[in-house]
Amino acid sequence: MREDIGGSSYFIIWMHAIRPKTLPAAAAPVIVGTALAYRDGAFQFGPAIAALCAALLLQIGANLANDVFDYRKGADTKERLGPVRVTQAGLLPPEQVFKGMWVSFGIAAVCGVYLTFVAGWIIVLIGLLSIAAAAAYTGGPYPLGYYGLGDLFVFVFFGLVAVCGTYYVQVGGINSSVLWASIPMGLLITAILVVNNLRDIDTDEGAGKKTLAVRLGVTGTRLEYSFCIFGAYVVPLWMWIVGMESAWISLVLLSTPLALSLVRKVWHDGGRDLNPALARTGQLALFYSLLFSAGVILPYFMRYYIY
Repeated sequence: MREDIGGSSYFIIWMHAIRPKTLPAAAAPVIVGTALAYRDGAFQFGPAIAALCAALLLQIGANLANDVFDYRKGADTKERLGPVRVTQAGLLPPEQVFKGMWVSFGIAAVCGVYLTFVAGWIIVLIGLLSIAAAAAYTGGPYPLGYYGLGDLFVFVFFGLVAVCGTYYVQVGGINSSVLWASIPMGLLITAILVVNNLRDIDTDEGAGKKTLAVRLGVTGTRLEYSFCIFGAYVVPLWMWIVGMESAWISLVLLSTPLALSLVRKVWHDGGRDLNPALARTGQLALFYSLLFSAGVILPYFMRYYIY
């Protein structure tokens, strides 16, 4: 297939490498963090857009890193059950994918420079740690995903750090409501990784990739997925019960039919049949973030623009 690379084919191959279907999930925590900033009267367009661009670029860089590092470590083989990995398939040389990874991280760092001027030097630390975590998921001397730590780092960086960081660059601080709001987003983004690793559990184990799914086994991983999904709905209800948010936050319940169908599918299917569940879990994260954001913003909007 290398002979076909050129023009639009070359573009399409890079789209396969970037994996656009994963990007809505990267945007979801930024949407929630921005909604909270708007609710608190501190929305800033520039920092919000920069945070969104940084999140998308970090996700792209992580995708490219996974592509090239899994290939180099022998984790991606012809038996792979997921979407095409361009390095393993010979569509792009490892050197190009590696350069693409650093280009993505480099542009993300440029966004970080702007955010540093806006919000202070703590953004440098957050940015460097985020890039390191994204690259170290499958790369470096101690790849996190190979030792069962990927789930934890996804929860922290694509949930807690993304939501709280987005809020911080607009407001200049964080509060308990923001911290609680970051938890369901972290759980849902982690659920994407969980179903991915459940699909690959046999091939990962054969390649010596000790993901948390390999360590927990099929049943344990399905329980982890269920916990992530159901936990994402317990948190906003708790925020309502304790008076942290209004009843509007229960709008997230509109996404429960999709969530329940995904849990059923994960418990019923395996292997390549889980690919649709992987894509739809990312869609759930985005849909949930929009509903959560609406539940946060509507009381503010109604108070100041209707009543």
